[in-house]
Amino acid sequence: MKNILVPIGTSSNTINTLQYAIDFAKFFDSKIYLMQAFTFINKAGSIANVEDVVAKNTTEQLEEVLNKVDKKGVSVTITAYNGEVLDGIKAVDQQYGIDLLIMEPRSTDIREEVFLGKTTGKIVKQTNIPTLIVPEGNTFKDYNTGLVAFKSGIVKHPTILDPLVVFKERFKLNLNLLLVKTPNYVTEDLEIDDKLKSLSEEVQTSENTTTFEGVLEHFQEHNPDILIVFRRKRGFFTKLWEKNIILKREFRCSIPLLILSVKK
Repeated sequence: MKNILVPIGTSSNTINTLQYAIDFAKFFDSKIYLMQAFTFINKAGSIANVEDVVAKNTTEQLEEVLNKVDKKGVSVTITAYNGEVLDGIKAVDQQYGIDLLIMEPRSTDIREEVFLGKTTGKIVKQTNIPTLIVPEGNTFKDYNTGLVAFKSGIVKHPTILDPLVVFKERFKLNLNLLLVKTPNYVTEDLEIDDKLKSLSEEVQTSENTTTFEGVLEHFQEHNPDILIVFRRKRGFFTKLWEKNIILKREFRCSIPLLILSVKK
């Protein structure tokens, strides 16, 4: 977890999210890259340096945000990107090698029924970088217990579990594995990867319509500090990936949510 990217928008919760990321980075001795994307299309006849002006204004806004948090000695690099936020994330990743994204669930969507807003949902859906979603109201603290929820024990890519291994070792995290048998499961799904199985002393099995229902059923029993799920085909968000916005009635989480992805 050497390089952490925090993409921000105009949300009123931006300061809290950034402070959480800084506290997290302090714990891991990581560097933070703070990014905001802006869109400027250079049209014929426009003033040549307008893009530079917009970029400068965006950078100044990021500096204002940064001045409102306690940096705690953490290295924070500011970057303003002209273009779509997803392209900006890919550009920063290519340049620095990002190990983790830290974001809030909603960026600009203020509707109460929304858990993942359009921008956040799109990022989570289309990036292969492990992502930590931090709901509003959370402050960073050591994670003591974690719940790993999944509908298939198959792990095709050996690196997908690396962030979880790091979390377990650094936090001395007690992990509980929850295999949720949904109606469309196949026999192979019940064969849990050895590396995944080794992260916990036991595996609990539940039969539910969706993985989220399984989480709700067992959440109070485990009372985790962090929820871990997989972003992959036939993973936790299988049907939810059909759109970017995810409503609270489909999924919600009040604690930090680590979404494991294949980092290539």
